[in-house]
Amino acid sequence: MTGMNKTESKKQTQADVLTKKDINKAAWRYMFMACNTFNYENQQAPTVAYSLSKALRKIYPHDEDYKKSLNNHFNYFNTTTWMANILLGASLAMEEKDGINSIDAVQNFKTGMMGPLAGIGDTLIWVLYPTIMGSIAAYMGLNGNPTGAIIWLCLNIFFLWVRLRLFHLGYDSGLKLVTTLGDKISVFTEAASIMGLTVIGALIPSVVKMNVALTFQTGKVKMGIQKEVLDKIIPALLPVTLTFIVYKLLASKKMTVIQVIMAIIVVALICAFFGILKP
Repeated sequence: MTGMNKTESKKQTQADVLTKKDINKAAWRYMFMACNTFNYENQQAPTVAYSLSKALRKIYPHDEDYKKSLNNHFNYFNTTTWMANILLGASLAMEEKDGINSIDAVQNFKTGMMGPLAGIGDTLIWVLYPTIMGSIAAYMGLNGNPTGAIIWLCLNIFFLWVRLRLFHLGYDSGLKLVTTLGDKISVFTEAASIMGLTVIGALIPSVVKMNVALTFQTGKVKMGIQKEVLDKIIPALLPVTLTFIVYKLLASKKMTVIQVIMAIIVVALICAFFGILKP
């Protein structure tokens, strides 16, 4: 058993465990399944585990290590599908280099970088590209010119190749990153994790909305509970409180994401019916 573990460890530290074919297979598996298994609990994570599973099997011959790695990739993941290729390629490189010891760094790396990369990808890919090129193609089509549709099709084929190259870019850069920085990679991933948490924290007051309809009145004095009381204490106090409660429920693992969502809907409907909350 000891001899087998030594052999497996040696395999895991080799730089040529994965071939170009393995990387391409992982990239294609992700690109064609990116949103097909999307869910509210861990969003794109099932697709990540599916796309990397073949490559991870080569990195981890030992079943227990393989399961740990797959379970790690089943953690929450969500970013622009194009930009995810970079992260997943880099994740493979990190696990190929350091094996099972890298899974915490891989998770921190993905968590920290998926927010910033989503900001870039959403702006360039989901807004600018389809708006500009789609408008041109649609205008030409309305005028009976098929050139716009042909250009649109050719661009999408070209960008499919670009996405494949992004996966390789992530893999090559990720391998160079862990090789060059060595122990310093933990500092980088921790910084990326902090940045990601900062971005999520800043999103809370702009995304989570709670409006209290109740007012406090005594004599001629009338005060809105939310604007005149709660917001004066801490702006966005209710959204932060709700986010904290949801986080604690999920962290306790006593409720799933779907159960929490349904509970919020039920409570919101009841509070709206009795005039406690308003749209």
